[in-house]
Amino acid sequence: MSNGNRIPTDGGQSLSHNPFTALSSEGLPAAPENLPVKNSIEKIPAKKNRGRVDIVRQTAGRGGKTVTVVKNFAGIGLPEKEKLAKAMQRACGTGGTVKDGQIEIQGDKREEVARILTEANFRPVFAGG
Repeated sequence: MSNGNRIPTDGGQSLSHNPFTALSSEGLPAAPENLPVKNSIEKIPAKKNRGRVDIVRQTAGRGGKTVTVVKNFAGIGLPEKEKLAKAMQRACGTGGTVKDGQIEIQGDKREEVARILTEANFRPVFAGG
């Protein structure tokens, strides 16, 4: 083994070279003094709890196919249910519908549905078996 193939381990050249030292801030606008704080406790409005909704897994009467059903919505209309159903379908990567005031999502997607309902300020509860 010759000495020419070895990698030096003495630290070699210093790594303190900064490519931005030659740049100048001349001609740039000044930074704003008071930037808004996004995560300030005082500025975040309290989330209103929109009530309990039940998430049920059903297979009966569906040819053995599993469907996740969200029911017992209080105080929201059909357009908002359709909007929630669309968000759930996108998040789960499956189909679904709004039928008889309930949202039905294909497959056992209870965890994903619960996450979306929590983000929409509902209190999801896993009901049934």
